[in-house]
Amino acid sequence: MTMNHPNVALATATAHIEWNRRWADSEHRALWSQPQPEVTGLIPQLKTRGARHVLDMGCGIGRHALALAAAGFRVTAMDASETGIASVRDSAWENGLAISVEHGLMTDLPFPGAGFDYVLAWNVVYHGDGSVVARTLKEISRVLRVGGLFQGTLLSKRNANFGVGTQVAPHTFVIDDVSDKAHPHFYCNADEVVQLLRGFELVSLEDYEHGSPGSFHWHFVAERLGD
Repeated sequence: MTMNHPNVALATATAHIEWNRRWADSEHRALWSQPQPEVTGLIPQLKTRGARHVLDMGCGIGRHALALAAAGFRVTAMDASETGIASVRDSAWENGLAISVEHGLMTDLPFPGAGFDYVLAWNVVYHGDGSVVARTLKEISRVLRVGGLFQGTLLSKRNANFGVGTQVAPHTFVIDDVSDKAHPHFYCNADEVVQLLRGFELVSLEDYEHGSPGSFHWHFVAERLGD
């Protein structure tokens, strides 16, 4: 049963505060320093498709933005965490890479329509309830050109945390005593992924465990369809 959690509004607004704290810790930053193989593995396909301008949405400390810039793409990196984007700026300068860095929210992207050939949202979109997820996906569709690729992750209902804690909205849970789960996390099954990605054609969809047992996430690549 869905319950009225007293801190829903606050928790929804403060996910980036938790990540600000984490990105300030050098040991924690080191855990997120290497790009995912699925992301770097898509680079040849992006080049074959003629992709040039790419967006790393929810870039964190920039592990993917840096890899994409090093591969020759024009990269925009965006995050709601000021500590994260400061780290991206520093790393880009240290590595001699040109990366445009923006502070913003995933539900209101500060970019014009159809400006990107590829949008990456790795472990980002599901931080909110279903309405947040839907609005974010609509924004991604808006800024991605027709034929462009969207690569991302969503939390699977096979994930061990699905159903744990307080249900604050359909398919959405908060676990108060776990710092990175003290804001809403949205979970979905394969059919729901397909429904959420209306306006996209799925290129691939797989359910992966992220290191620890039961940490299932959907990994997907989808092509933006025409209106």
